[in-house]
Order: sequence, then structure tokens, then C-alpha cells
Amino acid sequence: MPLLKDGREIPNDWVFVDGDAPIEGVRAVTVPLERYLADVASYEGRNAPVGVRLQPEDDPDALVPHLDRLELIEISFPKYTDGRGYSQAQLLRRRHLYRGELRAVGEVLRDQIFYMNRSGFDAYETARADLPSVMEALREFRDAYQPAADRRVPAFRARHGNL
Repeated sequence: MPLLKDGREIPNDWVFVDGDAPIEGVRAVTVPLERYLADVASYEGRNAPVGVRLQPEDDPDALVPHLDRLELIEISFPKYTDGRGYSQAQLLRRRHLYRGELRAVGEVLRDQIFYMNRSGFDAYETARADLPSVMEALREFRDAYQPAADRRVPAFRARHGNL
């Protein structure tokens, strides 16, 4: 699946390891939240990057003590109709000030990219949208009406001198 970030397609050097599969020999690895929390010490001792994949039912607050050590958090969208990932992204970016890469994975559609970006995502792994359509989606709307993780000034504030 293509990985889109910063206006270009980039290689995906990360490998998601599910269940109890071994991670030896895997350079950059993401694991499920439950697996990471069950053995935090072993991941912190690795000489390679570690990330976590959140499922819709996972609580991102569980990662707060570890955010400074995680280079990547993937948020899974198993169905395009499940919007819990947007809330997880907002919490990580706005409340917990996570500054690492926040990647949307799974059923990521072109029509969702603009809203994902507003929620704090900066990378998208998708088989359903190519780079030109992702870039078009990011430019689709000029104004926003509510504050969000993308720090865009809401239209009412811009109109009234940034109240």
C-alpha cells in the first residue's frame, strides 16, 4: 500500500507485527497497544524504532507515559464508517501534544483525508487513494469553522481579527 506523507509518496520502512510473532530482525516495528503495554521495558531497550498501532476500541490515554519514546503511532480504520480514529488523533495531538508521526492505516478513503489532516494525521497508508487525489483533498477546503489539531485559524477568528 502506498504511504503518503508531506506531499509525496515515501517508502514504508515500518513493519506491523501482530499477535505474538517475533520482532527480532525487524528494524522499525509497530505493535498493538496491548502488546506494547504488556512488555514496555523490552521495547525501550531496542536499538531500533518502535511504534504502536491503535484499534478503534483502544484508549490513547494509555500511551501518555510513553509518547516521548514513540516515533510512530498508527491509528487503524478497519471500516471507513468508523470515526473513532479521528477522536484518538485529536486527543493525541491536542491534549497530549504528541509530536511524532501519526499515520492513518486501513480503510483510508480520499474523502476522509482532509478531515484526517485536521484531526492531526500527517501520513496516510492507503490503497484507495493516489498521491494526486490526496493532495487535491488537502486543498479542497480553504476555510474551517472550528479549531482543530491542524492549527488552522477558524473563519470567525480570521474574519474578526483573530479574537
